[in-house]
Amino acid sequence: MCERLIRVDLLEQQLELLEGGRVAAIYPVSTARNGSGEQRGSGCTPRGWHRIRIKIGAGLPLNAVLVGRRPTGEIYIPELADHYPERDWILSRVLWLTGLEAGFNRGGECDTLRRYIYIHGCPDHQPMGIPLSHGCIRMHNRDLLELFNRVDAGDRVFIAG
Repeated sequence: MCERLIRVDLLEQQLELLEGGRVAAIYPVSTARNGSGEQRGSGCTPRGWHRIRIKIGAGLPLNAVLVGRRPTGEIYIPELADHYPERDWILSRVLWLTGLEAGFNRGGECDTLRRYIYIHGCPDHQPMGIPLSHGCIRMHNRDLLELFNRVDAGDRVFIAG
């Protein structure tokens, strides 16, 4: 098995999956509306080196709704969104990230894991390529499913921008 790396480019709003040093897949994403930053409460996407801490949602149906990293039993449909307009929808799967750089994205007020920063699915009508999230890295659900099935907990993630 060759080494995998996920590289997220905040300026380009894209995620690359590298396998054995070569680009194996490219996906459009949506990162934080507030830009890049590591501080708790900033609503920014943290930069630097991370790892996938845990994969959540294996076996859930496409568009399954997760709240607090747990499936609610709901499947996202527009009528559900109309009923809960305030929700930040986390759908299908979650790749929960942990920072690797002490004092930058790990520990204290800049801890990626304690900030609950994920790569996760969102409603497919949400635009990609435009920063709109609250700090996480959003993907369309089918893209996320493909990525989820190709990576493992422990794989490295580099967020640049």
